[in-house]
Amino acid sequence: MNKFLLKALVLASVSVATFADAQFRTRNRMDNLEDFDQQKFSWGFFLNGNRLDYRIVLHPRYGMNGNQNLVTSKESYSFGAGLITKFRLNDYLDVRVEPGLQFAQRQLIFNTQSNDIYQNGNPQNPPFVPIALTEKDRVRDIKSTLVDVPVLLELHGERWYNSRPYIAAGVNYIVNLQSNSDSADDNQQQVFRSTTHNFAWSAEMGIQFYFNKFKLTPAIRGTFFMNNEMVADNASTPPYWSAAVSTLQTRAVMFVLKFE
Repeated sequence: MNKFLLKALVLASVSVATFADAQFRTRNRMDNLEDFDQQKFSWGFFLNGNRLDYRIVLHPRYGMNGNQNLVTSKESYSFGAGLITKFRLNDYLDVRVEPGLQFAQRQLIFNTQSNDIYQNGNPQNPPFVPIALTEKDRVRDIKSTLVDVPVLLELHGERWYNSRPYIAAGVNYIVNLQSNSDSADDNQQQVFRSTTHNFAWSAEMGIQFYFNKFKLTPAIRGTFFMNNEMVADNASTPPYWSAAVSTLQTRAVMFVLKFE
């Protein structure tokens, strides 16, 4: 369903862009919404499809076996929606706040049974009792509900008939409502824990199309977490899971349709 939604959003934007090009390139056509961008404040909403995965930095001892990566991630597709608030600075700069709700499900695979060789410990790491990892132990399906609040500075060009290109960049504050960060259980009990409060940076580009009643903006946005999301397992847990990962950070590429 998520892949279908993403494809539908992409096809919709291509259709709109093709129609818009045919409609807007007529030189005698009147400009739509001529005073819309002169407003100090404006509002709208957006829909988006996402492609998400993790950037993983592995622990050199527990996350690697020679040149083999013991922890891998599987990308996923998801969707989201949110609201738009625009504050006009001047003819070329706007500040946008676009709070949204993003739904995601990703997968991490821990092929870390080979860490049994470290069971006797060393001066830096305590000994542990090995366990036989089952499929349920090796695979973590990670569901996330993200409250994403990006603040973007938008730089746009002059209107060309009824369209206008732009680029934007900014920072995000993101709350993971399904982080399990306060859970006493950890991966040994099949509970994956990550940070609740996160920070990211985003970059975006798109084209704004002006119709008689509204403005439509198809855009591509990349969002990249800056903090480490991994919450360490309990001290008594064998080093099959969080100990194998030094840094875990979400990466997302979004296709966005904005309506204002």
